[in-house]
Amino acid sequence: MRLLVGAATGLPVILFTAALVVVAGFWLLVVAGVTASDSFDADTDLGGLGMGGVPVAVALSLLTVLAWILGVGATVLLTALSPTGTATGILRLVVPLVGLFVAWRLTCRFVRPLRRLFSEERRPGHAATGIGRTTGSQDRPVVRPNNH
Repeated sequence: MRLLVGAATGLPVILFTAALVVVAGFWLLVVAGVTASDSFDADTDLGGLGMGGVPVAVALSLLTVLAWILGVGATVLLTALSPTGTATGILRLVVPLVGLFVAWRLTCRFVRPLRRLFSEERRPGHAATGIGRTTGSQDRPVVRPNNH
């Protein structure tokens, strides 16, 4: 346990730990109703980074959690399995950067299936059947029976 706490609070993984605390605080505010999960969507578009299609807070929270897990895990393994020395010290600085890159790639993969949950467009199947279509006033949706 001491090794895990030391890895999470040691340099440079402490940067991921601090970001994780901020992410946890943000989601507590979302649960409390103080803010919304799409609060940052007007400010930033992550489509160029391969993380578009979901709220920015969701993508960056996922990136932060994965980077923290990879950074702490790799630091613990490096500390436990490698001898103390200059090479190990340099590796301890490089491992979180590699972990951040791997976390970004994993986040891009995890965001793909989540895009369907957050899309605002209708699915093609619903448009073809007429279910959920609205006519006239936007206040009253009209559901048409499927006569097939």
